[in-house]
Formats: sequence, C-alpha cells, structure tokens
Amino acid sequence: MEVPILEPFAGLRYDPSIPLDDVIAPPYDVVGPRQRALLADRHPANSIHVELPVDDTSSGTDRYQVAAEILGSWVREGVVLRDSAPCLYSYQMTEPNGATTNGVIGALGCDPAAGDVLPHEQTIPKDMSDRLDLLRACRANLSPIWGLSLTEGLSKIYAPSVASDQEATDDSGVLHRLWVIDDPATIESVTLAVAESPVVIADGHHRYDTAGAYRAERRAANHGAPGGYDSVMALVVELAEEQLSVGAIHRVLSLPPGELPAGEGLVDLLRRWFECERVGDPTEQLAGELVAARTLALLTPSGAWALSALPESYEAAGSDLDSSLVSLALVALDGAAVSFVDDWRDAARAVSNDEASAAFLLRPVTVTQISAWARSGRRMPPKSTYFHPKPRTGMVFRTLEV
Repeated sequence: MEVPILEPFAGLRYDPSIPLDDVIAPPYDVVGPRQRALLADRHPANSIHVELPVDDTSSGTDRYQVAAEILGSWVREGVVLRDSAPCLYSYQMTEPNGATTNGVIGALGCDPAAGDVLPHEQTIPKDMSDRLDLLRACRANLSPIWGLSLTEGLSKIYAPSVASDQEATDDSGVLHRLWVIDDPATIESVTLAVAESPVVIADGHHRYDTAGAYRAERRAANHGAPGGYDSVMALVVELAEEQLSVGAIHRVLSLPPGELPAGEGLVDLLRRWFECERVGDPTEQLAGELVAARTLALLTPSGAWALSALPESYEAAGSDLDSSLVSLALVALDGAAVSFVDDWRDAARAVSNDEASAAFLLRPVTVTQISAWARSGRRMPPKSTYFHPKPRTGMVFRTLEV
C-alpha cells in the first residue's frame, strides 16, 4: 500500500474587503432549492454561484460553463486572490456549544489504485456526471472532501497559536476559522504525519471518486504526465474523540397502504429481531428524550417503541451498528420507500403529521467504532454516520493545471 500524499497548494481566497459571512456556503449536496436561492441573493459573489450553478437561459449557457465563467471573472476582477506560494491551511470549526473540530486543508492524492485513501462507508449509487462536468469546466476543487487520519497526535502539529487569517460564521452559528501555513518546516511535519497512516473518507465519497475519474481523463489526454489533477482538495482531521462530532442518520418509512404491515403489524414484524417496549405516544418531546438517552427507537402513529436487539440479530446483521440492525427490518419491508434525515425532529414530525408511516431513530456511531472499522478495512453500511459541522465552500478554492 502506498502512503497518503498531502501537498500544499496556492489557494484562491476572497479579497479581505468582502464580508466572508456573506459568501460562504454549505457543500452542494446539503443545499436545497430554497436555501440556494437565499445564498445566491445574499451576495453576487456567494460561492453557491459556482458550487451549485444554474443554467443561464437568456444566453443558453449551461450551468457548468456559467460556473467556469463566474470563477474566471472573480479571478480577473480580484474578487478572489491567489496566495503567493503553496500553503497548507489550518481550518477550525467551532459550534455554538463550544465543540471544536481542527483540521488541515491540502491537496490529497486521489489515485484509486494506491490504496492509501480508504472509503469509510458503502455509498448509494449516484450519478457522478454533475460533479465531473463541473470539474471539467472549472478545473478547480470548489469545496473540500473530509478525510480522517489514523495518525495519532496529528492535530497538535498544526495547532494555531496566533489570530486566524480569516473567519466567518455560518447560518447555524458555527464559527469557521482559517490559518495559512506557509512555514516549510511545519508543512513538512504535517505531510510526513499524514503519510504515516491511511486516510479514511468521512464525507465526500462521490467527489473523491469524481476526482479519480478526472485524474484518469487528464492522464490519458496528457500521455500519463502528472499534474494538479492527481489530487483533490481535502480537509484532513485526526480520527480522535475530541476532534469529531458524529450524528446519526435516521430512517423515515412510507409504506404502501395495505401491502406492508404498519402500526402494530410493523412492531410484530420487528419482534423477530428486537425486544420491543412501548414507551408512550409518539410526541416530539418523547422522541427527543429517546434520542438524548441514546435509545434505538421506532415511531409509529400509534406509539413510540424502544428497541433492544436480540442476540441472534447481531449475527444476522453482521455488526452491532444500528444501520445494520435496522436494515434487517427494511429488507423484510421490501417495497417501503425509505428516506434519510439527520435531524430527529424531521423524522418525528413526519410521523406526527401523517407524512410517513414510521421512523427509526438511530444512535450515533462512536469514534471507537469508526476507528475499529477503518483499521480493519471494512466499510460501514450506507448512511451510517453524519459528520458535522460541514466545512464551508468559499474558505479556499483550489485550481488545477490543465
């Protein structure tokens, strides 16, 4: 196995005269149409204009070329300025409750054959053409993927000791701060530490796969020559309890009327794998108490149920993860429409408003479990983890050579 390669790059960052609060945006895949419109209206240079572009119907220009033209104009007009030398970037996210994630942004090698960057969980198939077409047009990494390093003590190497070079607060009250690391000795220390252990993708599996596909294209077009396309911009965070906030991803079910068991019938089906204890009516307050108590639970219109897996369920599921255990029921409910939400309130409201037949409230995966699975090279089931807060688009961009 090769070692992970994290290299510095000369990033593009917004001119300091532009309020950074007004131009950062969440990653493209968590932005809905309403939020996109709000961000686009907030500032003409909001990063959502390139991260999630729209077609220009007046000129007939497709959204990918629109993004490329916008990014090019920002460079020409000095909206974004290029750092004078290749750098790494220390990046810190602090939630309103004080929880802090410290990472370092660099260019992470994306050779799929190297085996130094590992997938964290199985992914649900998704069309890669959107991100690939955007990458082809812009020739830039607009938002970082998120990798977890298994190197202990990594975060101490780039711990900031001075005021940040830039900072912004997002709409959820999370403070995002960035420091430029241009000291050669520190850069070398960080790159050597990252190279000690594999990097596990926490968030951005599809963007990593897209970067690999683009790398293959450019290598073929350039007779195998290396280039900036051999890497993808990544936020690398030490896989440590104090560095990560991991949430659950809950399952919301819609059952075809009369075709699959609902209500008490669903609970009867679950008794094959779980001890089911009715704990009250499916109110939002009770749902919150179950989540706070880290209880695997089922909400139906007729009641809320605490679920305890039977011993044989762990063998059938192949793991002790809630995502694996709940999948036993979902397989039996073939034909149920399943949606995924990270906020338990959305799951509870869907059931109480008769917008869903039932909802499973899952418990967060622990950092210990993530580490064990990563070190054994196993992939967790899809939608097992929700890492938060999300790195913001617009803190730094990375352009690639042709």
